[in-house]
Amino acid sequence: MRVQVAIVGGGPAGHLLGQLLYKAGIDAVVLEQRSQDYVLGRIRAGVLEQGTADLLDEVGVGARLHREGLVHGGVALGFGGAHHRIDLHKLTGKHVTVYGQTEVTKDLMEARAAAGLTTIYEAEHVTLHDFDTPQPKVRYTKNGATHEVLCDFIAGCDGYHGVSRASVPADALRTYEKVYPFGWLGVLSETPPVSEELIYANHERGFALCSMRSHTRSRYYVQCSLDDKVENWSDAAFWDELRRRLAPEVAETLVTGPSIEKSIAPLRSFVAEPMRFGRLFLAGDAAHIVPPTGAKGLNLAVSDVRYLSRAFAEFYGGSEAGINNYSDTCLRRVWKAVRFSWWFTSLMHKFPDDTGFGPKIQAAELDYLIHSEAGSTALAENYVGLPY
Repeated sequence: MRVQVAIVGGGPAGHLLGQLLYKAGIDAVVLEQRSQDYVLGRIRAGVLEQGTADLLDEVGVGARLHREGLVHGGVALGFGGAHHRIDLHKLTGKHVTVYGQTEVTKDLMEARAAAGLTTIYEAEHVTLHDFDTPQPKVRYTKNGATHEVLCDFIAGCDGYHGVSRASVPADALRTYEKVYPFGWLGVLSETPPVSEELIYANHERGFALCSMRSHTRSRYYVQCSLDDKVENWSDAAFWDELRRRLAPEVAETLVTGPSIEKSIAPLRSFVAEPMRFGRLFLAGDAAHIVPPTGAKGLNLAVSDVRYLSRAFAEFYGGSEAGINNYSDTCLRRVWKAVRFSWWFTSLMHKFPDDTGFGPKIQAAELDYLIHSEAGSTALAENYVGLPY
């Protein structure tokens, strides 16, 4: 097979890049090691910045998003026994939309299939070759046979554990990482959300987040220790703990029910630099991870592939400026998102080794955010979307 761009990874970043390139008249193939059903079975968060929603409209996959997505003009911070609303729309003129990452991926998959574009699922043993030359290639096996894709460029959209970043020589890569000393225990339930907008709660027992997937499906999280186990938490224990971390008037309205999914996720910040190695370009989780507190992971992946698609279009139009500047351009936005996610995580969580000074600083900072327009605006501007 010969294409202009080989996209490794069939999640939202890879499929969105494929759609952007299709709209630009650039031939690309998407290679995904898992089955389509497996990819669509992965439960992920979905708070979309307005810029992300606008880009999905631009590539023609925004119809269901507008029908089913939940537009939020505000977000609540819980602390000191009360909840305080930050009016995102009033402060910024923008909003966010709650729409599951899995749904974004499904919409992009359907658009790709409708256009007759090639996606190869269950592509096993993927290896990247010669990306330091003008003629890179990708090899994979399927149904016991080995295949080779010749291309001009490789886009590594295959996540933190994927082959793309692992293919880069160690001495060409510099990584930065912060591992947080806690995790999130998450529960998905077929229950109405406790609030029409997200609630981020800072409590002496630990952080809590009230989120949702729809008007009838809720997603809740409580901070837990890194060595905790899902089997230690019955549904009843989870709901009791969540109630303790919410303001009383909110806790009283919480509708509980059986969990349909329960998991513990560790939190980390991770950045790999640079994001370009010859004809190989990293995008999304292959290059960076942020804690989910700031809802930036998917939105950062979207901004990466936005920049990358434009860079490829410029290249085929006769300019190499876009591909030469890709890494620096992305990393400026990445580090701003890393800073915001780190700050918001540090503000809202209980740290196990800090029982005195830290909580006092958090309380002072939260009070400032609520009672200062400058503080509220800074939070809102970062939450609804960093500038391009």
